[in-house]
Amino acid sequence: MKCKSHKEQKKLVNDARLLRAWKKFHREERETVLAGPHGSVLNELFRMITNLTHMQPAQLIGYVQSIDWTAIDYDTKLVVIHECNNAITALRVKHDLEPIDDNLPNEPDTPFRTIKAIVLTAFPHHEGAHRGEARPE
Repeated sequence: MKCKSHKEQKKLVNDARLLRAWKKFHREERETVLAGPHGSVLNELFRMITNLTHMQPAQLIGYVQSIDWTAIDYDTKLVVIHECNNAITALRVKHDLEPIDDNLPNEPDTPFRTIKAIVLTAFPHHEGAHRGEARPE
């Protein structure tokens, strides 16, 4: 096996350090969100995201629809999107699928894109959405 040059080794060490810092930053963001005013609702959402293997997309989407996103600040929404993206990507990789597979034009949105649209679009809260009840028109 070929030995790496000092420059290559230094880059690998630096990249590993940056990755650890990035993961720590996101872990701290998640902890801050869960300790905040919306912690109980988001804790349940993060629990669902962590257990995607046992969830149907409609269940997760329904729960996301039941949350009053107009009351949640944008930075918190970005943490939610990040957590969702990481979990879905990891699940796809685990099942030997492409990590990211967005829909083509004229195809239905993927669960991730549906969730992202719900979280980042300010809809009024709809009680009962998590039970599959339609949003009033």
